[in-house]
Amino acid sequence: MTAADIAALTERIADPARVITNPQIVQRLSHDFYWYSPILKQQLDDKTAELAVQVVNTEEIVHVLTYCNAHEISVTVRGAGTGNYGQAVPLAGGVVLDMVAMDKIVEITSDGVAICEAGVRLGALEVAARESGWELRCYPSTVVKAAVGGFLGGGSGGIGSVAHGGLRDFGTVRAIEVVTMEDPPRIVLHEGQAVHDVLHAWGTNGIITKVWLALTPAVDWAQCVVAFDTFEAAFTFSEAVAVSDAWTKRLVTTFEWPIPSCFAPIALYTRKDKALVFFMIAAPQLESLAAAAVKAGGEVTLADAYTGLKTAPLLSDYTWNHTTLWAIKQDGAFTYLQCGFDPQNARAQFAALKAKFGNEILFHIEWMKRGDNTVVPGSIPLVRFTTEARLNEMIDFCRSIGVSVANPHVNNVEGGGRYREDNVQLLTKYKYDPKGLLNPGKMVTFQRMDAAV
Repeated sequence: MTAADIAALTERIADPARVITNPQIVQRLSHDFYWYSPILKQQLDDKTAELAVQVVNTEEIVHVLTYCNAHEISVTVRGAGTGNYGQAVPLAGGVVLDMVAMDKIVEITSDGVAICEAGVRLGALEVAARESGWELRCYPSTVVKAAVGGFLGGGSGGIGSVAHGGLRDFGTVRAIEVVTMEDPPRIVLHEGQAVHDVLHAWGTNGIITKVWLALTPAVDWAQCVVAFDTFEAAFTFSEAVAVSDAWTKRLVTTFEWPIPSCFAPIALYTRKDKALVFFMIAAPQLESLAAAAVKAGGEVTLADAYTGLKTAPLLSDYTWNHTTLWAIKQDGAFTYLQCGFDPQNARAQFAALKAKFGNEILFHIEWMKRGDNTVVPGSIPLVRFTTEARLNEMIDFCRSIGVSVANPHVNNVEGGGRYREDNVQLLTKYKYDPKGLLNPGKMVTFQRMDAAV
């Protein structure tokens, strides 16, 4: 980018202070939590934008995209930067479009739909929803900081997915408004099935500006931790709760020992050499759950009320990919995979992985409902990283025994495991970003064609 480009873009923003050239700030806004992967850390550490623009409305986004399209400057959209895959890391310099100031909750409708701007923090939306008698269907462990647009652009599920599935399921995302990188840019509303054109596309085919997100009636929740002598016993009990319609649950997470040893702030609720299960369960069912756990051979180490995101301890802070963060804090050799086990064959798959890799892989199970209403053992296992070749050997072996792997160590939409086989995300990119200027390099099947320029 030239000084003239920076000056021209500054003229298009109401407050020049929101056009940032300070290299340290631009570098910070160019990074996310990609360093969970030692492979991505090596690939992305030196990548940075040349300019950051903090927009406050759709009009400013249109101004920025109009100029950047005309001058072939790449634009990488950023939410709160809580992603783990380098989604928001610009590979070709250019502009980072910072969305966090677009944080207005427009409305929570009487029938339970949140209408909000893309920069709204999920934690703020959860609080507002519960004040209206609703709550989020699912959210990531980074809920307090993560932005709605970033979750839709790069996330897939989380706490709540055991009951409501992920973002792709059950019409949770009702509509998405995007700004295109056409000449001139358009503001386009995607409703119903059309939301899949831009869901989990990493901002490669449109800038998400507004979201219509279906909620669910709020529940009075409780938290529970149960320790078991073996992972097998913990898995069996967690499965019984997860798959049964008799239990109203928001979280069912199972950890193999020594993963719980990484949870230093809640060491009081762990037991040495024992597997743990974390639950968020409807408060009226807490006593029954504790009794069932004891009957199954477990020790209940915590059974208490959940009073919102400020609850201490907040068990969700140790689940989903926060588990990986706590492990890395203890031992920098840890990284992770994203796996899906066959619910009918999971125990045999666990045994095969242990026989081949031993404690190089540690099981961390997140129970999830799929779109067909089956509840399955999703997994974010910890992996002791040695070499890229060994990691790829583990991935290949998983797939050879029927364990699906969404690879979090590649920096593109297709390799990350949420790319749609019907190519709607790619087709949308050709339509909305024909020059390939939105987050270039992250949708590797896109090829710029002169005829489209």
